[in-house]
Amino acid sequence: MNQPIHDTKIRYAVIGCGQISQQSFIPGIERAANSTLAALVTGDMKKAEALEARYSVPVWHYDDLPELLASGEIDAVYLATPNGLHRQYAVPVLEAGLHLLLEKPMATSVEDCEAILQAQRSGGGKLMIAYRLHCEPTTVELVSRCREGDFGTLVGFSSVFGQDVPQSNHRARGGYWSGPVPDLGNYPINAVRHLFGAEPLEVTAVGTRTPGRDFNFDDTVSVVLRFSDGQIADFMVSYASAAVEGMSLFGNKGSVKVDPCYAFGPSAAITYSTLIDGKKEQHTYGPVEQFGGETFYFSECILNDRNPEPDGEEGLRDVRVLVAVEEALRTGKSQSLPPLAARKGIEQDQMVILPPVEQPSESDLIGVMAQAVS
Repeated sequence: MNQPIHDTKIRYAVIGCGQISQQSFIPGIERAANSTLAALVTGDMKKAEALEARYSVPVWHYDDLPELLASGEIDAVYLATPNGLHRQYAVPVLEAGLHLLLEKPMATSVEDCEAILQAQRSGGGKLMIAYRLHCEPTTVELVSRCREGDFGTLVGFSSVFGQDVPQSNHRARGGYWSGPVPDLGNYPINAVRHLFGAEPLEVTAVGTRTPGRDFNFDDTVSVVLRFSDGQIADFMVSYASAAVEGMSLFGNKGSVKVDPCYAFGPSAAITYSTLIDGKKEQHTYGPVEQFGGETFYFSECILNDRNPEPDGEEGLRDVRVLVAVEEALRTGKSQSLPPLAARKGIEQDQMVILPPVEQPSESDLIGVMAQAVS
């Protein structure tokens, strides 16, 4: 998707000014020619003064959110609060008729997802879940090749995603929905659903808590998903490991390894290697601006009155798997999921190729605690 010249730009407010907003979304929006930063929302007014000085936009308090939503000064919201607060802020945004780019996971229960979807239907604005990889060109290409049968009938998927999260982080005492499965596991769940073009029917999971760490959730978790055609996917996520990520995909005609597969940043080039009939090939579009890309795509959907592909239904489908993992960990028993028909999924025209921006260092972020140990 190429960037046209726009006279009109979608004006975004950012609700939740933590690391992902300051380090990635706000710098990235500068690459989207159809979008502009118009407001920030925070609960810390001391922090607000520093944010306003840096970004030269009005900074609002959460208590004044209804006034902002009715002000006519914004068209859309990027919502990046902690997961458990998504419903609380998403519903009024959507009921006000504004458009919402909502960070993943969509919410922390199926009920909350359904409430957000109802608010979207009521208000009439557009809702997109912020699956940045749905616009990342190498990822889109790989999904398309799987759909076209380049690797034959897909049989299996395996992935690992881990990082070392300090116990001082605000997530450390937030329970399952602040832990590695909703945070990191959301990526392999979403990836395999699109690579297989199918929905899981059964979920099993085991977890462990690393001795000497004070998390109140399993910090390392292994999950297996079973699909209707006999396909099996497994992934492991951890908040207690050195940084690691990778993905493997197996078909009866070829195999794929992706590394890195979920990363973002100015030097992160999603790359996959194929082995078909004994021939090895490597594919990448190089580093691209992923946050600017997803914002550009969403703004194009708004400006051209198109429904975004990673919509609220897409977010709900991942959350129902996350809920099943939670229950599998709690009970030690496999969980069944009702069958769902496959959706159209990611399309080639969702690719957005923008040059990456340099991200500010963690030490330059305002009022933000590091999410992981380097």
